[in-house]
Amino acid sequence: MKPLRIFVALTLMAGLCLTGRAEYLHAKAELAGVLIRRAWDETVRLGKSHPPWPWADTYPVARLRIPRIGYDEIVLEGATPRTLAFGPARLFSGADLGEPGNLELAGHRTSWFRPLEALELGDKIQVQWFDPRKHELRERNYTVDVIRIVAPEDVTLLAPTSEDALTLITCYPFGRSPRSPQRFVVRASPAGRGSMSLLVPFQL
Repeated sequence: MKPLRIFVALTLMAGLCLTGRAEYLHAKAELAGVLIRRAWDETVRLGKSHPPWPWADTYPVARLRIPRIGYDEIVLEGATPRTLAFGPARLFSGADLGEPGNLELAGHRTSWFRPLEALELGDKIQVQWFDPRKHELRERNYTVDVIRIVAPEDVTLLAPTSEDALTLITCYPFGRSPRSPQRFVVRASPAGRGSMSLLVPFQL
């Protein structure tokens, strides 16, 4: 009986450790989200990039919203593995915010971009960013016109474009499946003329 009691005790301890770690990671993610939104608010208020914590190697560059599905997340600069742990991020290979070309944003299929599985053709996407040259918060509206599941080597929709476009990419299938052999790609185009608008003029 003694070996059985030891086994049960070790199993319970392991379970408690795993539960504690899960709670810690969840709390860490929640805190990071609060700090990232606060940094975005400071960027808008002060008119310059503001890191979410002193040692951060990224900073908020945009706010991504999809009204129909209630999506609202802050976009970080540079889609590195470390940055993607804290939110969706801009791919350096794409166009910069407010510049002509293909703006490319990536996010994890298990968290930040999992809501994309509810997207439909024709959905509206809003991107807000702060333009430091004009000291303005600006917004561009897009309409989803392509939703495609592709192989990882198919980068057709990530190619540079002469016209303005927004491309969202994540692994597929969604959820916590151990394998994600494909990519889920969304392409959206500006929603007609006047799709870019001034939201808040920057004031000292």
